[in-house]
Amino acid sequence: MNTGLKLRMHEKIKETLLEDITYKDIGVEGIFSEDSQASADLLAKEDGVICGLEVFLESFKILDKKAKADFSVNDGDSIKKGDKIGTVYCNAQAMLSAERTGLNFLQRMSGIATMTRKMVELLEGTKINLTHKRKTASGLRVFDKYSVFVGGGKNHRYNLSDMAMLKDNHISAAGGIIKAVYSVRKNSSFTTKIEVEAETIEQVYEALESGCDIIMLDNMSFEEIKKSTKIIDKKAIVEVSGNISMENLKEYRDLDIDIISCGALTHSVKALDISLKNMKML
Repeated sequence: MNTGLKLRMHEKIKETLLEDITYKDIGVEGIFSEDSQASADLLAKEDGVICGLEVFLESFKILDKKAKADFSVNDGDSIKKGDKIGTVYCNAQAMLSAERTGLNFLQRMSGIATMTRKMVELLEGTKINLTHKRKTASGLRVFDKYSVFVGGGKNHRYNLSDMAMLKDNHISAAGGIIKAVYSVRKNSSFTTKIEVEAETIEQVYEALESGCDIIMLDNMSFEEIKKSTKIIDKKAIVEVSGNISMENLKEYRDLDIDIISCGALTHSVKALDISLKNMKML
């Protein structure tokens, strides 16, 4: 697990638990004593890639510092429907109060990792890297980006401070690509990378002339992409974006591009079905 996620997960999970428990868990505290202990099995209900096991366990540890789990897999491993992923041991009240929070994180993260893995496999044998966009769930970006990485994808910029990405509104307001890039270069550190969005062949020429580091070909046809890559001629990194899905990804395999960015990896993810079952009192 990366450092950023380790630093943020406790705070974010605690915030999520507080959505569920403003004062007390009426059902749990009405049945179980404070010192009751329990175990439960974590089960896969469909095939996929597991991701977020430490985040899942941390959901229980916030309510019970002694909570522990025996996992039979690690983040990034493939799981099959019916697999026992592991067993959780902790205070019974904590287990039931944190169950939904832990599963919400684990299911979303595993869903992202699963979709990413499937798409990465479709690009296997090419030089093309798959990445996400900044279209993550609010407050969950570090979790979403980690999940893409676990699935085999590459991480794009984390936030607006990582690099300059000049899109249509930046360009039109600045008076063109060259003016926009010049202004950013003038007012930024020498370490700053600049990416420019190009929607037309004319903009590709202008982006290349501007000296930007990355040119993103946005919503272009295959013929336009082929023409653009010849114009760029490896003088900049080429990213392709727009309406890319599992269904059409194979069509991009033979293009001379470096990166494919897909917003669906994080904004349209389907959670992987995972359950906590077979709870037993110890």
